[in-house]
Amino acid sequence: MSDDVGITVERNDAKGRYEIRQGDTVAGFTLFRGDDQGRLVFPHTEIDPAFSGRGLGSVLVGRALADVAARGETVVPVCPFVVKYLQSHDVDGLQVRWRPTADAAGSDEIDAADA
Repeated sequence: MSDDVGITVERNDAKGRYEIRQGDTVAGFTLFRGDDQGRLVFPHTEIDPAFSGRGLGSVLVGRALADVAARGETVVPVCPFVVKYLQSHDVDGLQVRWRPTADAAGSDEIDAADA
C-alpha cells in the first residue's frame, strides 16, 4: 500500500503490527494480536513525535483496517485512536466486534458471549 509522496503502510506479521513509513523510515505503527476467537485485537497505535501533526495516524489506521477488511478478518478495536477512527469513518467490508465499553478510552473488557 503506497501513494505518491513516499508514504507506505505494510503489515509486519513478525512484529504483529502495521507500519507506516516515510521512505525507509518507520514513522509509526499500530499493533495487533490474534485473540482466541481468531479476531485481530488492535491495542495500541503510535506515531513517532518527529512525524506528528501530519495526519499519519489516520492514514496508518485507515489503510491497516482496509487491509484487514480485504483479508476477511474481524477487528476488535481497543486502542483509543482506532476506536475513534472507526466511530467517524466507514471501512468497506470491515467486520468489527465492539467490546461492551469500547469508547474513546478503549476497553480491556471482553463480553461474556465471546469469552
